[in-house]
Amino acid sequence: MPARSVKQDDPLEDFSNREMTLNGAAKTVYGAGAGPAVIIMTEMPGISPRVARFARWVRDAGFTVYMPSLFGRDGAVPTADEGGAVFQRACMSAEFRALQGNASSPVTQWLMALARLAHKESGGPGVGAIGMCFTGNFALTMMLEPAVLAPVLAQPSLPLKEPAGLEIAPDELKAVRERLDRDDLTVLAYRFEGDKICRAERFAAYAQALGHRFDGRTLPDSAANTDVAPFFARHVPYPHSVVTQHLIDSAGQPTVKARDEILAFFARRLRPSD
Repeated sequence: MPARSVKQDDPLEDFSNREMTLNGAAKTVYGAGAGPAVIIMTEMPGISPRVARFARWVRDAGFTVYMPSLFGRDGAVPTADEGGAVFQRACMSAEFRALQGNASSPVTQWLMALARLAHKESGGPGVGAIGMCFTGNFALTMMLEPAVLAPVLAQPSLPLKEPAGLEIAPDELKAVRERLDRDDLTVLAYRFEGDKICRAERFAAYAQALGHRFDGRTLPDSAANTDVAPFFARHVPYPHSVVTQHLIDSAGQPTVKARDEILAFFARRLRPSD
């Protein structure tokens, strides 16, 4: 993959973009690649150059990327003021349940419809999904859709007001656990040790609910990149975004290892013949 600056707006010119209307709602979806589908859900405050970089890594690993625009300005380096405004709007949006747990965000219904379509278009045994930060838990709820086989939760941050809360309804969580057992599937998750949004209490709650089907991995704070975009410097001044803002793109780094583990997880589930 050619080197690109993550400190400049990304034109996303190597992605297709199309407006997709599902469940009566239209959203722009960026696509690239070939092979089984992986749905990449952006972190707050939008599809930044570092989120797009991760999507390109997924594409280059042999998958078809589906990256829906859920909030923010697509391709933009997240500034402190603009990003803060995006965050406030998302917290008030009816599509998301940002503050309290025990219920799934309504947007997950749209994302499950996207997973069904992506599987139909891209083939293979099923679809992968990764949520990050604000969208981190969405990949778990998406396990209610049979097409989703490989869910990854990157620093799942909702509900914001409940460190041990889970952003999924209890009956849906029970159904997800039953499916994980029935289909012999696992949930892969990552966080930094000192993350003040995705805290250890949340991973403990996932482990209690999902048992050995939950594979939660915690990285040391020393592994985090400190050269981040203005939004993160002001609003998220601690290790948080494992495979985007706080990833150190150098061989041997723990964050690069986490990225490679995620790509391998997708390959095992979506290209088993490999």
